[in-house]
Amino acid sequence: MASFPLKILTPDGIAFDGEVKSLSCRTICGQVELMARHIDYCTAVGMGEAHITSEDGTIRRAACMGGMLSMIGGQCRLLATTFEWADSIDRERAERSKTRAEAVLAQKGIDKHELELAEARLKRALVRSSVASRQNL
Repeated sequence: MASFPLKILTPDGIAFDGEVKSLSCRTICGQVELMARHIDYCTAVGMGEAHITSEDGTIRRAACMGGMLSMIGGQCRLLATTFEWADSIDRERAERSKTRAEAVLAQKGIDKHELELAEARLKRALVRSSVASRQNL
């Protein structure tokens, strides 16, 4: 299988720069997998698991939340708001964040803004927990 250059960038810097066989991630329209010779493509990134398959067949997973994904002229760029490799996710921290968000959501009479923030925090915590638990699959 052919490979292609992939660069993953975040506000903190470069998370990945190298050749891969495929990239799979959640977009605002659903899960997408890009491979070599993919048609030019550009979309907004959603919230979920991303994974790359390296040239040797190794799969590396990450939590990816927000940003833009493009494949232009055979070169792929993922500009992610948040991108955390599975082996870097602090599972205990993700669980604490989940617990705090659930506690806020259980409160009665919270305003719409607080509700939306708690729902977003819960979704991020669930993605991180899921990716961290699947890192060795």
